[in-house]
Amino acid sequence: MQSRRFLRPLWHSLPMRVSPPSPPTFPSLRPIQRIRPFSHTHFRKNNWPRPPRETRNYNLDPHYRLSQARPLVTSDRLRRFARSPSLHTVVALSVAGAVIFYYINIQTVPVSGRRRFNCFSEKSVEAASEAQVKRLIWEVERSGGRFLSDWDPRTIMVKRVMRKLIPVSGMEDSNWEIRRLDTANAFVLPGGKVFVFSGLIPIAGNDDGLATVLGHEIAHNLAGHVAERMSGQIGINILLYSLIFLTGGIAILGTQFIGSAVLDLLFSRPMGRMQESEADYIGLMMMAEACYNPQEAIGFWKRMERAQQGEPPEWLSTHPSNNNRIQKIGEWMPTALDKMQTSDCRGTSTFADLFRRAMERGILIE
Repeated sequence: MQSRRFLRPLWHSLPMRVSPPSPPTFPSLRPIQRIRPFSHTHFRKNNWPRPPRETRNYNLDPHYRLSQARPLVTSDRLRRFARSPSLHTVVALSVAGAVIFYYINIQTVPVSGRRRFNCFSEKSVEAASEAQVKRLIWEVERSGGRFLSDWDPRTIMVKRVMRKLIPVSGMEDSNWEIRRLDTANAFVLPGGKVFVFSGLIPIAGNDDGLATVLGHEIAHNLAGHVAERMSGQIGINILLYSLIFLTGGIAILGTQFIGSAVLDLLFSRPMGRMQESEADYIGLMMMAEACYNPQEAIGFWKRMERAQQGEPPEWLSTHPSNNNRIQKIGEWMPTALDKMQTSDCRGTSTFADLFRRAMERGILIE
C-alpha cells in the first residue's frame, strides 16, 4: 500500500489540483512585408492578366504577348486627336507657313512668262548632280560600256563645239567635264557635266547640228529646270503621303502607284514639255550668239524625227513632238538670225546675262 501511494503522481498529493502543462504554442506564420525605405505606400497587387500556368514565363511566349497587346491607334484616340485644339493650331500654322514659303520661292521664266516654284539653290543642285554622275559612271562600267578617248574624232568634234558654247552660256566658272558614250543621246548635268553619246553624232551631221542639241541641254541648266523638278517632287510627295494618311494606310499601294501615275500625267509631263520648249528657245539663241547657223536646228529635228519612228503621242511624253518643235523653231527663226547677225562671235554671254537678270527681277525678255 505504501509503495502504491509512492507511485502516484506528485500533483495528486498537492492541496490544489493543477492541470498538466500544455504544449508550447507558436505564433501563426504571416507573410513578411517588404519595407521600402523611401516610400510610405504598401505594395499593391496588380490586376494584369496572368498567362496560363504552363506558359507562366510570358517573355518566352510571343503569341501570348501579341494576344495581350493593345492597338496603338484606335477610333476613339483618332477622334480625340482630331478634336484637339492644339492639332488645329498646328495645322493652321503649317498651312500658313507652307503658303508663305511657296509664294516666296515663286519665279517667272523670262522667255515664256511661266510661273514656277523653285526652292533649291544652284549649290544644292550641283551637290545632287555629283552623286548622279558617280552613279551613272558606275552603271556604265558595270554594264561593260566604255568612254571614248580624247583622240577619237567624235570627241574632238564635241570639244570643238563646247569651246564656243561655254562662253555664251554664262557658266564659264563651272568645272566642265565631257564624256562620250556609245548610244544616241546627250545631256548636261548641273555643274558642267556633259554626256554625249556617239550615236547622236550621225544625226547631228555637223557642228551646227551638234550645237543645236548641246545648246538645248545647256539651256536646261541656265533655266534651272533640274532645281524646278526637284522642287516639284516636294509637293507631289506631300500630296501622296497625305492621301495615304487620310486612308489610314489601307490603300498604300493604290495611292502610291495610281496617284503617282495620275500626278505624272496631269502635272509632270506637261511641265516637262514646257521646260523642253523653253530650252529649245534658249538653246537656239545661244547657238546663234556663238555664230552657229540656227537654221540647222530645223534640219536636226527633222533627222531626229526620222530616227525616232513610232514615238508616243505628245500628251503621253515629257517632250514635245518633233513636228511641233520644228514649227516653234520656225517661228523663232527671225529672232535667232538677228541674234547671229548682231553677235561679234567672240563668245560674249549677252543673252545668258540678260536671262539671269530677268530671272532675278521676275520680268520677261522682249
